[in-house]
Amino acid sequence: MNEDAFNMSIRKFLKEVGITSQRKIEETVREGQTDGKKLKVRMTLTAEGTGLNHVVDGEIELP
Repeated sequence: MNEDAFNMSIRKFLKEVGITSQRKIEETVREGQTDGKKLKVRMTLTAEGTGLNHVVDGEIELP
């Protein structure tokens, strides 16, 4: 696989993750499943057959 195809494949995956994650967060907030002024979130990235386990924690300010 060449580098350009590799980078495009990664970007396509990350775009899908970003779009679907944003939709799920918006649904959760709209449905009133949150309380407080911030939503604590965590994203975990794993890859089958590897030792990849990357965790990103964050907070999203609520409207």
